[in-house]
Amino acid sequence: LILQKCAHLQLACQTELKPYYKSKLWWCGIILLGLGEVGNFTAYGFAPIALVAPLGCVSVIGSAFISVLFLKKTMRAGDILGGTLTVTGTYLLVTFAPNVPQELTARQVQNYLVSWPFLVYSILEIIIFCILLYFYKRKAVKHIVILLMMVALLASLTIIAVKAVASMITLSVKGKMQLTYPVFYIMIVLMVTSCAFQIKFLNQAMHLYEATTVVPINFVFFSTSAIVSGVIFYQEFQSATLLSVFMFLFGCLLSFLGVFLIARNKKEEQLQVPFIDCGHIPGQKLTGKIQPDSHSSCYGTLNNEDNSVKSQS
Repeated sequence: LILQKCAHLQLACQTELKPYYKSKLWWCGIILLGLGEVGNFTAYGFAPIALVAPLGCVSVIGSAFISVLFLKKTMRAGDILGGTLTVTGTYLLVTFAPNVPQELTARQVQNYLVSWPFLVYSILEIIIFCILLYFYKRKAVKHIVILLMMVALLASLTIIAVKAVASMITLSVKGKMQLTYPVFYIMIVLMVTSCAFQIKFLNQAMHLYEATTVVPINFVFFSTSAIVSGVIFYQEFQSATLLSVFMFLFGCLLSFLGVFLIARNKKEEQLQVPFIDCGHIPGQKLTGKIQPDSHSSCYGTLNNEDNSVKSQS
């Protein structure tokens, strides 16, 4: 993501504007992003959901510190404190994560799908999502909490499907073929569909609100939803001790707090072009600009101080 941002900034400074997809640096960012998502997908086949999902905070720390090198951002005290809290929380997450078998067969996934806890959870999730969707569509309420709660509800289904698909692919690679079961393809459809609608609502939130607000709130909602879905669907904390559960939740809290400190009070960099250049008038040195301010009484007119343009008129 940082490399993509660098590519956009470099292209904006060039005199000849080129599409971003013609930049080699931008494509390097896309390749790295794809590799990262492949690693993230694979991780769900080897580790519990409750561990993999909150570890997304590492990307927030990485972007904060890497942006200092590539984007010449200023390192703040809040970044250092937030990074320290997040690293501490990450250590607790890894140490006290639930220790459950991760090799899930297609038959196990089928049994989980028809279990009573998941059926009750699914019904509640559908009811809550429909209520939120009603306010979003009918009442035109586009508050950030409503948008990101819908994203989180969809993300819980995405995470469940991703872990099932990743686990079945892992077993198939090891020689225990699982790809012949219909549940494998049902999970793929669920994964793709929920992910598509999740991206739709997330893009809507990014369009209406600043990324510095969306990122930490979405991280908290997403992680919480993923942990709950892992507990209910895969029963990941079934044999965990009370101390392990408490320390794990404390690690989540520290990670959430660290992410909020890193994202707090950060202003987004926007490439502002407030004036439209008139171009060159033969025989005249033009210094004036057109100011497209619709609230001004002189909308669409030239600046008053440009006497040379006035005389030309």
